[in-house]
Amino acid sequence: MSLHLIELPLNLSDLHGWAGKRGLGKGVFDEGLALHHLLNEVFGPALLHPFRLMVAPRATRATLYAYGPQPAEELIETARSVTLPTESAILDLGRLRSLPRPIETWHAGQRLGFDLRLRPVVRLASALNTEKAAFAKGAEVDAFLAETLRNDHARSREDVYLDWLAKRLSPAAELERETSHLHKFQRRVVVRGGKRIDGPDATILGTLTVQDPQGFADRLARGIGRHRAYGYGMLLLRPPQRRS
Repeated sequence: MSLHLIELPLNLSDLHGWAGKRGLGKGVFDEGLALHHLLNEVFGPALLHPFRLMVAPRATRATLYAYGPQPAEELIETARSVTLPTESAILDLGRLRSLPRPIETWHAGQRLGFDLRLRPVVRLASALNTEKAAFAKGAEVDAFLAETLRNDHARSREDVYLDWLAKRLSPAAELERETSHLHKFQRRVVVRGGKRIDGPDATILGTLTVQDPQGFADRLARGIGRHRAYGYGMLLLRPPQRRS
């Protein structure tokens, strides 16, 4: 499968208005949910997943990055044949661009930096009941919270999240722990299936080493972790960090 990095500017205020008219979010503006629906309607189901919205502080415009199987020309052709006027006001199709990311780009042993927004959660294989909280089997729980509730001597949030990420990169790539760190963390409420779900919203900056080029390309195309179709899990690649 071919892989392309997509760059698409968009208007945030128009996105908010469009989502409000659609009744998306049930009183909570979830930009990931809004973009999930918008991208599916304009370009086709799951064509631009995973994606990442990059917004400067107090900005009214933003840039969406995504990985997809089609280049900009094909995406624009599809979009212009089906896009509604309100959707056209949100997306700046005239500035949609893409770059190919063929498998030949990667080689085993290659070090790459990354910027990754993720939702580090786990599905419970069994019920978890403590004095502080109770979760049913199959519940989606913050990976750090799940470990903390099960152990008296919990590790740091950063250590738990880096382990979580390392498992999901392997065996396609190996996480370089000494140059990777938890850059940002907050709790965020999202809307899935009409229900509000509170959970972790984390950004990890770091470095990895490619082990399997084909597997790594597949990992880029699929994304990391859950909620990949809602703005999480996209590996934005950067130059590698310096080793201390």
